[in-house]
Amino acid sequence: MPRLENKVVLLSGGASGIGAETARQVVREGGKAVLADRDEAKGRALAAELGASAHFVPLDVTQEASWQSAVAATLERFGALHGLLNAAGIGVRNSIEDCTLEEFRRVNDVNSLGTFLGCKTAIPAMKDSGGGSIVNISSVLGLRGAAYAMAYCASKGAVRTLTKSVALHCAQMKYDIRCNSVHPGYIDTPMIAPRLDETQGNMSGRQALEEMHPLGRLGRADEVASMILFLLSDESTFSTGSEFICDGGLTA
Repeated sequence: MPRLENKVVLLSGGASGIGAETARQVVREGGKAVLADRDEAKGRALAAELGASAHFVPLDVTQEASWQSAVAATLERFGALHGLLNAAGIGVRNSIEDCTLEEFRRVNDVNSLGTFLGCKTAIPAMKDSGGGSIVNISSVLGLRGAAYAMAYCASKGAVRTLTKSVALHCAQMKYDIRCNSVHPGYIDTPMIAPRLDETQGNMSGRQALEEMHPLGRLGRADEVASMILFLLSDESTFSTGSEFICDGGLTA
């Protein structure tokens, strides 16, 4: 039996990277994937690739009305909502002294405010659908600091603790909705592509990032997606408010 048979999943950031790979796995395992993203061209192309079990909706994660429209479109198309993946995110490298107020707000608006709005908007629809699972993408930099990524660390740390608050609320209200965070290391996706061709000493950016991981390589989007799929499925029904790390040993 497919692991997500008849489950409907809304994925922010669903047009590329971890979100897109998760959408592929959702459909492969019998589920319905609603790809929500600002990149309409990529989103529609992926929905066409995945066929009748996928649908694209435009989404600006920083706008509550946009989230409301995305959830309404999901219910209209597939009649229910059982899973939410908050995967939309941006990264900016800056220290506390370099970061401008505008940069800090932009990173936190997408990464933490977007996750808040996604959870808040999806929960009523998930309740009406009989419960389900929320998966929020944090980062290893939501578990520890980095001088070069202050705003990103702040945003992903917020996602980590927001996840726990959502999990406890849903449990206390007996909604049968789980909420967990996933903390990837450096994953070979478009988000880190600009760093890969940089030079750091006598190494390329790719080599430098690979050497940070004890396994000696970058992670793949499908590896993170497999962890997300577990959390979206009924295989994880006793897991909520927890941190799931996929980092090649980086935080060991």
